[in-house]
Amino acid sequence: MGPAGPVAPMSLSLLQRPRLLSRKTAVLSALLLAGLTLAFAAPALAADGKAGGSEAVLVGEIVLLIVAGRLLGEIMLRLGQPAVMGQLIAGILLGPSVLGLLWPDAQHFIFPASPEQKAMLDGIAQFGILLLLLLAGMETELALVRDVRRAALSASIAGITLPFTCGFVLGYLLPAALLPDPQKRLITALFFGTALSISSVKIVASVVRDLGFVRRNVGQVILASAIVDDTIGWIIIAIIFGLAGQQSFSWMAVAANVIGTFLFLAFSFTIGRLIVFRLIQFTNDHFRGEAPVIATILVVMGGFALITAAIGVHTVLGAFVAGILIGESPILTEEIDRQLRGVVAGLFMPVFFGLAGLTADLTVLTNQDLALLTIGLIVIASFGKTIGAFAGGWLGGLTGRESTALAMGMNARGSTEVIVATIGLSMGVLSQNLFTMIVTMALITTTAMPPTLRWALHRLPIRREEKLRLEREEYERSAFVPNIERILLAVDASTNALFATRIAGLIAGSRGMPVTILALGGPAQQASKAAARRAPSETDWDREAAEIVRRAAEDAGTRQADRPKVHVIVRKRDVAAEEAIAQEARRGYDLLVVGIANVADPDGGFHEDLSRLVGKFQGSVAVVATRGTFEHDPGAKIERVLTPVTGNENSRRGAEIAVTLAGAAHARISALSVTSPEERRQHQFRRETKAVAEEIRRIAKQLGTKVRMIIRAERGTEDAILHTIERGRFDLVVMGASRRPGDALSFGSVANALIRKAPCSLVIVAPQMRGATRSATTGPDVAAAG
Repeated sequence: MGPAGPVAPMSLSLLQRPRLLSRKTAVLSALLLAGLTLAFAAPALAADGKAGGSEAVLVGEIVLLIVAGRLLGEIMLRLGQPAVMGQLIAGILLGPSVLGLLWPDAQHFIFPASPEQKAMLDGIAQFGILLLLLLAGMETELALVRDVRRAALSASIAGITLPFTCGFVLGYLLPAALLPDPQKRLITALFFGTALSISSVKIVASVVRDLGFVRRNVGQVILASAIVDDTIGWIIIAIIFGLAGQQSFSWMAVAANVIGTFLFLAFSFTIGRLIVFRLIQFTNDHFRGEAPVIATILVVMGGFALITAAIGVHTVLGAFVAGILIGESPILTEEIDRQLRGVVAGLFMPVFFGLAGLTADLTVLTNQDLALLTIGLIVIASFGKTIGAFAGGWLGGLTGRESTALAMGMNARGSTEVIVATIGLSMGVLSQNLFTMIVTMALITTTAMPPTLRWALHRLPIRREEKLRLEREEYERSAFVPNIERILLAVDASTNALFATRIAGLIAGSRGMPVTILALGGPAQQASKAAARRAPSETDWDREAAEIVRRAAEDAGTRQADRPKVHVIVRKRDVAAEEAIAQEARRGYDLLVVGIANVADPDGGFHEDLSRLVGKFQGSVAVVATRGTFEHDPGAKIERVLTPVTGNENSRRGAEIAVTLAGAAHARISALSVTSPEERRQHQFRRETKAVAEEIRRIAKQLGTKVRMIIRAERGTEDAILHTIERGRFDLVVMGASRRPGDALSFGSVANALIRKAPCSLVIVAPQMRGATRSATTGPDVAAAG
């Protein structure tokens, strides 16, 4: 015991020393690389720089801003601050505030003052503004605002009104020497009010996420309030900048800009939403080149930006709204976001925020009057936002501690403020001194926000209803059904297809998933004449199938009024059915639902037609076999659902589908666990059975459905299932199984027995893990991301 005490700390320090040395070595190596790059490039830069604009100088500036921004951003992250602050500080260090003060010749050499050179770098930064607003829009979750709208709207309105009033009054009291144009004091005052009232969604979201509060009630209110702040702020800023472009102030111009803005918003969130979704889906489904969806997103962003420019407001509003609509698209949203974010974070963010830091000249704060005015600006901005957000949260139903956390979180200006100030400077609304003051205010308020928000959040207890919601969300992260984004329904014109279409609609309606119907033609040649008579005509089949999916989805969504409508697409291909499946699978689907005439083989097992179709799809599959009541009436009410369960993952995921279908159809559901008589007498069996029962009940609880457990002791699993079907008069059996390797389709002996003997309808689900399926069934942009 004696010698062990002092040895442990020494050993720990020895273990940590190589790690610390490696970090220092990495930083020094990066700085050395940047220095050597500039040293070797110096002659070329100097020679080219004499001619005005130089591509070599531009490349050198971009490389330096990326390296410095990345290193300082990493340091800020390790200090618990947003990385974007490191990129801003990198620009300040390389600009007139530090490098220009210590070594003016070097600063002018690296960043020449020629108008041509500034214009080249500014062009990249201006396009970066649009991309930053695009990402901000993609991060805007309107559903989140709907969920906590009372507290969010109250906090946002109060949090905007008070600082806006303070900023507007301050703008009118500013000395004329600080104004770029004293004749437009009203525009500057309006801009000042908006600049002081807006918050940064990106900074707020990043800190709340790092603290693990993103799904807590107060975390959602903070994020939703920041989203409302941003949305209102960008609308106001776009209108103000439109007025700034007018030669003289006119109420008619104000009315025209406001009306134009609201007409644009009305168009965007109605017809525009549908256009954006269709464009992304069409590109993903038909283009095979590299990253076509990213190109489409950029075109959409540019188109919306040009529309807002045409109606007389700033392009940032168009980019922001385009981001909201793109973020709501259900087609490959996560993959698109990851690819686009990589380009923006790697290039445009360090260049834009570095340039903002370069533009800010903090040496002007040596002037006592400007320094005092900056301090006053920070105090007014922080006071107005904090008091306003606290009052709004309190009026919105939050507790005192929750309102305090909300007030702390909403005080971060961060990247949003820098973007606003940069636009204001470029349009002549701000002078150079005012720009520097606002950037300083953004830097200080953002740096102060993380520690104050941490302090406020860690004082909050968790409520019971909040705990239940968090448990449900934790379940959904690893669940099967919540992670299905897109369904492919492969059907012919048989009666089996009618019921399969309804099953797909119920699954889709439970989560608002888009469905693509792949029409495989009329009833197969092997289908019975009776089945062909009961099926719809081939001419009407496409329209009827789509209508069945929509009706079933509406029935499934009646419990949740805010469930999004299911988007249905019908496709036909002039190729063999299996080739049609293979071609469509490349577009990216998470689940294939198959309903064709030939499911069971007369000699046992599954029909070769089904084997050929399913063999062309490598992801999760649900095979539907219609019997009993639904064979005569596919639209009959589903009364009783049975799901056989074991302890394996495939069974659990099959039970998820069963519970989802039962809940969507408002049917009763039972789970069957089968064991042999010998195993039932063992304690191990009791523990395993109890664990399976608890898991199934947990799934049912999370999906808002009650499940009845049935435990049977029989030697044959298939016999136990068949006996249970007869005794319980079940009309639908949903079973999870694994797809066995081989040319012939097989889901195991139990599934083969049921497909041969079961008197009721069957849905056999063969799930696959998401990571394993997406590589084989993904669209072009997802493949490019890999």
